[in-house]
Amino acid sequence: MADQVAGQNLTDHLQDLLLVSDDVEEFLSEFARFAASRLFEGAAETLCGITLLRNKHAGTVASSNAQAQELDELQASFSEGPCLTACEEQRTILVADTSTDERWSDYLAQAAERGVGSILAVPFTLRSGARAALNVYAADRGGFEPEDVATAEAFVAQTSKALTLAVRLAQHADSVSDLKSAMKSRTAIDIAIGIIMAQNRCSQRKPSPS
Repeated sequence: MADQVAGQNLTDHLQDLLLVSDDVEEFLSEFARFAASRLFEGAAETLCGITLLRNKHAGTVASSNAQAQELDELQASFSEGPCLTACEEQRTILVADTSTDERWSDYLAQAAERGVGSILAVPFTLRSGARAALNVYAADRGGFEPEDVATAEAFVAQTSKALTLAVRLAQHADSVSDLKSAMKSRTAIDIAIGIIMAQNRCSQRKPSPS
């Protein structure tokens, strides 16, 4: 029952984000900020970014702040890392300690120098030929408990369809910059709201004022 309540709360918040967003890019940016500030309540302070891998090119399409974007872009410059691996292999990647993990050593050394102690990368499930993942950075080593990983996977699962819509809008584009332009569409958001309502049999409601 607790899992059902938690899942419904995530669905409700996702629908609220969709209703108040003008385009998919804004929705994903709000999602990244929400994930960083509230999703990982049991973890250390976190930063979040969303990386898209398309036509063998990686790019950050959303981030919780400038530092998260820098960390994502740093990973893309090395052409390897936990988020890119999560995209390519479609599996969750956990780096419990950036100072001792021997994978992607060059990138992790740079991340550690920037104050990152642990990293969690969770792939989105897309059906458009592109791949994407949520990248989460924590200052502490061992910053993610098993329940944090499970929560991230559940939340990402509920946002995958919205990101799929954004990618399909730009399926004939050749670069990440073209994709970002296509993401600026309220039409995609309206379609995403319909999908969320159909999946969860809920009504379209405006979020209550805070």
